[in-house]
Amino acid sequence: MKDRRQYIIRKAMELYALEGYQNVSITDLQNALDIGRGTLYYYFKDQDELFRTCMETYFLEPKHRALNSVGEDVTFEQMIQTMMSYLHSLEDALMTFDDKRVNTSNVNNLMFTAYSLFPALHRKAQRLALKEVELWRKAIYNSQRAGIIRRGIDVEMIALMCAHIKNSYDSGLGQTQMDFTLLEKTYNLFYNLLKKE
Repeated sequence: MKDRRQYIIRKAMELYALEGYQNVSITDLQNALDIGRGTLYYYFKDQDELFRTCMETYFLEPKHRALNSVGEDVTFEQMIQTMMSYLHSLEDALMTFDDKRVNTSNVNNLMFTAYSLFPALHRKAQRLALKEVELWRKAIYNSQRAGIIRRGIDVEMIALMCAHIKNSYDSGLGQTQMDFTLLEKTYNLFYNLLKKE
């Protein structure tokens, strides 16, 4: 039963990413999943619930797990590792789709659609974003106390910038897949700028 539900979520997410949520009907889902309407409604009360579950599964739950794995004594370097681990888990999830046209560009667009259509999802995403900023703030303070990062910097601004590094990806640059290597280099470059001389 659980495997069937996970299969429905994965195939639905793939279809939503390729076609866009508003362009996918229940019939489209049935055809892609090769199941009857009754089976679909056995697992999800309607298409909105299925879509929300897809967003939770692929975006919110992985970030929630990553941020909750961080302790109070987190350092800047550990936060970089945590965020890269989270991003790689998203990349790995994309690799499970049968259709290789699914990429970070179309799933990011789907995420923004979800947050505009479903305020509850947006509120959850906002809470996670605030938690991420708070953890970056702690990482900066802890690294300052350890003598790694210099004092006299605007901790609040730096924490916000760290949280937004991964959001600097611009699909307008003609790339469809986010370059995670470049993101890690950006985090590390930023970290090196903050370190004591």
